[in-house]
Amino acid sequence: MTLRKTKIVATLGPSSNSEEMLARMIMAGVNVVRLNFSHGSAEEHINRAEMVRAIALKLNRPIGVLCDLQGPKIRIGKFELGKITLKTGDIFILDSDCQLGNQDHVGLDYKTLPQEVVEGVILLLDDGRITMQVDRVKGNQIHCLVMNGGVLSNNKGINRLGGGLSAEALTEKDREDILTAVALEADYVALSFPRTALDVELARVLVQQAGGKASIVAKIERAEAIDNLESIIDASDAIMVARGDLGVEVGDAAIPGLQKRMIRMAREQNKLVITATQMMESMITSPIPTRAEVSDVANAVLDGTDAIMLSAETAAGQYPLESVQAVHRVVMEAEKEYYIQPHVRRVEQVFLKTDEAIAAAAIYTAQHLKVKAIAALTQSGNAAQWLSRADSEMPIYALSPDKYARRKLTLHRGVYPFPIEQGTKNRDEILREMEQVLLQQKAVELGDIVLLTFGEPIGSPGGTNTLKIVKIGENKQAQLDSLA
Repeated sequence: MTLRKTKIVATLGPSSNSEEMLARMIMAGVNVVRLNFSHGSAEEHINRAEMVRAIALKLNRPIGVLCDLQGPKIRIGKFELGKITLKTGDIFILDSDCQLGNQDHVGLDYKTLPQEVVEGVILLLDDGRITMQVDRVKGNQIHCLVMNGGVLSNNKGINRLGGGLSAEALTEKDREDILTAVALEADYVALSFPRTALDVELARVLVQQAGGKASIVAKIERAEAIDNLESIIDASDAIMVARGDLGVEVGDAAIPGLQKRMIRMAREQNKLVITATQMMESMITSPIPTRAEVSDVANAVLDGTDAIMLSAETAAGQYPLESVQAVHRVVMEAEKEYYIQPHVRRVEQVFLKTDEAIAAAAIYTAQHLKVKAIAALTQSGNAAQWLSRADSEMPIYALSPDKYARRKLTLHRGVYPFPIEQGTKNRDEILREMEQVLLQQKAVELGDIVLLTFGEPIGSPGGTNTLKIVKIGENKQAQLDSLA
């Protein structure tokens, strides 16, 4: 069985909306689907989630669902003719009172922008394609000098170079969309444009108040988020290296270094990390990626990212299936070169939690025995998460009776979730069932050495306290059960 450690997140949209295409993408390697709440209705998102889970059940593949909130995207309004062309040196007015724009001015969806900028501020429109410098502010009008021109069309976004705009991370639309995410049983909710840990904590409270169990992903895309990176990571379950808006605010040259720092910090804090934005951008219109995109994906894998995310490539592109296949192909090759650090650093650590200590012991043992795999019996998924963070050459099989835990584990690097009934709390029967599941899933073969981690008493969440070395097949009853 060929296993890919780094997971693939695919955004759904018109190009991936059919059952046939979704099934082919899942078989090609998609682990988590992203529902982009910047587009579509609540009903459409709920229907997509139901379709994904029905296909996943049919294919016997665990698939996670990530709901991505739109956030306070600061945009211009609409033009009378849909778009204009600006030239360098033009004077152009951003006017919060304007209804329909023309060659001279355009309206603002973000009405307080005139109160948040002063002379000399650099504004970047349409992801930095057009640059303007504020010449003066007069009432609700921002008079700008066009520094880099181009075509400007309806509803394009605005960023301020260096950040500093005060828009709240959670809009009224986001609050309503959280209710939709909870209704469709989202496994992850991604928060757009958080500035501080308080934004993340508020999102978590809103999810919990609505009765949801989703983990919170903080999208790092504001300059202010970099200043508060450690506390934001600490407050989150995962972060997303959202290189689009972040690159506009801090400058494109800063992104590669920041990406490495974010991935390193997330792993050190035992949090998940997704690398996103333009991973295979050319494949929106081309069946093969550029060499630069191949290197970009590979470097994210070598940095230690948990997942690679595709956006327009699978949502609106001409080659959604080929995009997934390309990422899978590149990741498989890159993982051959991934350097796993010796376990010395973690041996010297002081562990505060028993399950983390067991995970470290399992990795250390696996490095000194000819071990085929590590299998963790887990209720919440925490035991598998610790194992994932510890870095292992061996696959980590997470055996859980909880479907929510299994779906969340689809995002963890190197972790492969399997269902287990766990209809008993008898230790020997549970260990026999673990062996049986691994054999039935063809994850191991007779004679393989496997490390099993579990908690005693059986069935207590967060209670992993036991490591057992097992030779598959020594338990004759498990062997017979697997053949039944």
